Amino acid sequence: MRTPRALVVGLTAGALLGACTTAGPTDQRGGGTTGPGPTAYASSSTTTPPVTSAPTTGTPSSTPSSSAPKPAPDPASIEALIATRYDGGNLRLGRERGSTSAYRQYFVTYESNGLTISGRINIPRGKGPFPAVVLAHGYVDPATYTNGETMLRERDHLARQGYVTLHIDYRNHAQSDKDPRNDANLRAGYTVDAVNAGLALQKVAYVDPDRLAIVGRSMGGGVVYNVLVVRPGLFRAAVAYAPVSSDTVDNFDKWVRRDASRAGAARAVIDRLGTPEANPTAWAATSPRTYFGRITEPLLIHHGTADEDCPLSWSRESVAALRAEGKSVELDVYPGGRHTLTSPQWDTSIRRTEAFLARNLR
Repeated sequence: MRTPRALVVGLTAGALLGACTTAGPTDQRGGGTTGPGPTAYASSSTTTPPVTSAPTTGTPSSTPSSSAPKPAPDPASIEALIATRYDGGNLRLGRERGSTSAYRQYFVTYESNGLTISGRINIPRGKGPFPAVVLAHGYVDPATYTNGETMLRERDHLARQGYVTLHIDYRNHAQSDKDPRNDANLRAGYTVDAVNAGLALQKVAYVDPDRLAIVGRSMGGGVVYNVLVVRPGLFRAAVAYAPVSSDTVDNFDKWVRRDASRAGAARAVIDRLGTPEANPTAWAATSPRTYFGRITEPLLIHHGTADEDCPLSWSRESVAALRAEGKSVELDVYPGGRHTLTSPQWDTSIRRTEAFLARNLR
């Protein structure tokens, strides 16, 4: 595991989500945009988490009273995501396209805290209600991303096994609404969209509301980590393929801090939070690993030894941190596997995913 200093020297998977612009760990492809939308967050819940605020300068004139209200958590933090009230719903089917003898496939939209999020959904033929899986995709440049273009293999396979599969596009992608503050909030809005996707699925008649899972890959694996710590109990099980790190330092250093083209994104965050060295507590609050003790669901991780984007060591460190908290986690390692697994390793991985979901969603 990393040292305490390493835990807080960079951004989290959430930070990676906030700083990616034109590169990052990529997703396999397969596969319009609307005007500006509101912020990622709704009003805070009645349960107020510990607050981590940005650093202050100068000497305070007096010591705050113990009864003084605490400042709101920074919108980039896990604490802000925990405090958010989620209102996912209004899942609407659009044009049918790509249906098979096993399932019907539709363009879909749902509501996510004031934004409309697009996606693609497969609904098994036959009598429901069915278990359901939210699919959180990896990084693709939002400027070129098209509706439902990634995770085609997972979406097809699991639908053929009787799961409703909802692939979400995230805000600022495809036909989803715009959130101009998302980058400044370290793209924590992606986590908001994933949580609301689960809530939206619970409200439709063809889904069993008690049998939900989430599957993410690469950047979407970071979304999975965030969702598990932010809304424990919403999903019954989770799977991450080649996930980014759960430790802030790894993602920030690899994709943001040393990249001159991302200096503006890095500066926008540092201007608010301070540098990781100057304000480590604020930066630790952006990391899901800091909050692994909140997780209640089993997690399966797939990772190749030759991953060119997200090293296997990141998943090993996440697994060690989860086990230190007594959490249920499995790590399946694929010798020679790249960031996007190919057959026959992918075939093995999806069979293991299928068995894992069957055990935990029965």
